[in-house]
This record gives sequence, C-alpha cells and structure tokens, in this order.
Amino acid sequence: MSLFGPLHLAILAAIASIAAAAVWLRRRDLIPDREMRLGLGCALAFNELVWWVYRYTSEGVHVSNLPLQLCDAAVWFSVLACLTEIPVIVEFAYFAGLAGAGMALLTPNLISPWPSYPAVYFFLAHGGIVISMIALVAGNRRRLPPGAVFRAFGLLLSYAALVGFIDRAFTVNFMFLCNKPEAASALDAMGPWPAYLLAAASAGFAMFWLLWLPVRPRLVETANGSGRRVTQT
Repeated sequence: MSLFGPLHLAILAAIASIAAAAVWLRRRDLIPDREMRLGLGCALAFNELVWWVYRYTSEGVHVSNLPLQLCDAAVWFSVLACLTEIPVIVEFAYFAGLAGAGMALLTPNLISPWPSYPAVYFFLAHGGIVISMIALVAGNRRRLPPGAVFRAFGLLLSYAALVGFIDRAFTVNFMFLCNKPEAASALDAMGPWPAYLLAAASAGFAMFWLLWLPVRPRLVETANGSGRRVTQT
C-alpha cells in the first residue's frame, strides 16, 4: 500500500465518513446512546479478540508480540469507555485513542501487505478507535473537565515509562521507544534517539491540547444581583 496513495486515501475517507455518520445519527437520536455505545464497544472487543487468537495461534506467545503498543491499550480503553462511561477512562481513550490511532492511520506500519488479514485488522482496529471515540464524545456533545488533558497525558507518560522498562529488560521496541519504525512516520523528522522521544512527547501533548479545545467546558455568563458571573458547563 502506497502512503497516501488511492487505496490509503479511500480507507481514510471511509473512516471519516463513518465517524461523521455516527455523529449525525447520534445527535438526531436516530440511534440511542446506549445501543451505539454497546455496539461500538462490543465490535471493537470482538475484532481485537479475533486478532489475538489468530496471531497467537500462528506465531505463538512471545515477549515481542505482547499487546503493549499504545494503540493496543487504546483499543481496550475505548472498549471500556463505551461500555462504562467512567470519566477517566473516557478521557484517556479520547486523547490517546484519537492521537495515537489517528497518527497510525496516517502513517500505517503494516506487518504484512494489503489485503492480508493483518493489514485489514490494522485499519479495522485503528479506524474503530477513531470512530468510537468521535461517536462517544462528539456524538453526545460531551464536554471534558478542565484537568482532563493533563490527567490523560500523565497516564500516557506513566504507560510509556512502564513500556520503556519492558523494552529495555527484554530488548524489544514497543511504542518505538528504542528505535524508529521501519516505515515512514512523523518520528523521521524528530531527530535521532533519544532526542526524538522528547520531541514526540511535546508533539503528543500539543495534539492532546488541540483535541481538548473542541470538548473543553463552555464559559457561560449568568446574571445575578451583584453583576455578571462566568461559569463553566
């Protein structure tokens, strides 16, 4: 698959169209919130379980193929966000899911060529994260509290620290913390190791901040006896 070739662009357009349709259906209450959440969460979980059964059946279980990439975590956080709506889980799934899966979709690092099952799974999983989080947050006009972006980024750094320890202990490269991916990626423009880690963290926080802007609390002016007061909703 060529980067930003016709097939790649068609897949990206399909994911964007499905996400937009989900928001449109939800905002008009044509699909109830609970049914959409449960449907998306169960579909994501089923796709992920099928993939890992397939992979472990064909490859066996090794440290190098444990589900420790950021998007592996984002899938299950997205599943839990859809099924439970627990605020801190929704926050992390929204920020890490859209930033991580979004970048993965733009610069896919496929382990086998299209249209093999691993390649199809890649776009189903990452596209599913994007669709489910946009439907859950934008579809319900959900607002995230002021500290959400910092909590989510703190969780991301904590997860990266844990994964970095595993990378060093077992000589693996989850989250590309030890080496850049072989395929073209945004990391190519961020310098050598370890400089690109700091640059990637800064870029990640900038992406989190941009994702927070459309879901931050609204400032509403209300009148009272002593004048006007600004509150957040």
